[in-house]
Amino acid sequence: VASAYAVELFDSPEAGTGYLLKDRVSEVRDFLASLDVVAQGGTVIDPTVAQALMSSGRSGLGELTPREREVLELMSRGKSNKDIAAELVLSAAAVAKHVSNIFTKLRLDPSEDNRRVKAILEYLSAHR
Repeated sequence: VASAYAVELFDSPEAGTGYLLKDRVSEVRDFLASLDVVAQGGTVIDPTVAQALMSSGRSGLGELTPREREVLELMSRGKSNKDIAAELVLSAAAVAKHVSNIFTKLRLDPSEDNRRVKAILEYLSAHR
């Protein structure tokens, strides 16, 4: 697992992003399913990569409000704050506030430059 590459890849999420390990690519059926998700603008991350990037002991997902969960789910699909605002019919400021609350509740240090990636990985790990 090349953590630095994963962080860089997911740090500025774009539609249709994925990171799979070579072992996973050799499983053709799973690879094609992942390829379909990415082609439709979704995000796919290998569970081994997600586990390597996540810090242990975080369990703040239960503290999120339904709206914060919705925002985090859209973040996990590679949506930008602007895209999330449009989809949920919210202001950009409201989305930024939700994202900030998500980071706080997931205990992600403001000095970290990859909080968005870690939040998404925590969400994806909980929903496999």
